[in-house]
Amino acid sequence: MESCGLSLVKYILFIFNLIFAISGIGIIIAGGVVLADVGDFSHFMESGIIAPSVVLIVAGAIVFLIAFLGCYGAIKENYGMLIAFAVALLIIFVIELAVGIAAACLKNNFRMELKNSLKESIKNYTDVDRVTWDSMQKKLKCCGVDSYEDWTSNSRFSASLPNSCCMNDNPTLACQSGSPSLYKGGCFEQLEELVESSAAVLIGVGIGIAFIEIAGIVLACCLASSIKRGQADK
Repeated sequence: MESCGLSLVKYILFIFNLIFAISGIGIIIAGGVVLADVGDFSHFMESGIIAPSVVLIVAGAIVFLIAFLGCYGAIKENYGMLIAFAVALLIIFVIELAVGIAAACLKNNFRMELKNSLKESIKNYTDVDRVTWDSMQKKLKCCGVDSYEDWTSNSRFSASLPNSCCMNDNPTLACQSGSPSLYKGGCFEQLEELVESSAAVLIGVGIGIAFIEIAGIVLACCLASSIKRGQADK
């Protein structure tokens, strides 16, 4: 006959895993939202900047699956499955910690790499660059890297600027440096703010999930230990 303490831990762990499964869906949604926001401008970014959101989506899917393992192990009082559940949570926690440390280390290089990528894109200006720049300048309401003057480094824009630099992007009307509808601010600062706000979302979600994972590991180990003691007493 199971003790009240064992029964209580079992049902707490079961309820925890239901919440954990829902949080897995939340992680996937958070990663998807961030990827959608920043992914439009991935042409200018290193893969390391996009990677954390992809890792978060994958981690969310794994968390969702592992939650069912924890639920089954708790209800069936299966020692092996509970230990496997705790180990799986620990592995995910270590992976998330490693991604967080890597992202923090890359942050110092991010500004320079992003700015260099934007300037190089203006210099080369392929068809892919044109589509991405037009999309970014319209969405962020900006022009050039630091200002519209960045476009003068490309001989194609010595007479006029890309039409997406002006609010009125009518192709029949040239966008000039003196146009009243010209976007005055550069795109670098706004793109950097967008990435940093997305990173803040990822960090917040990651920290919240980390606490949940630690709680899950502790509960699973407590229940597994109680089950093992109960088996030894028989």
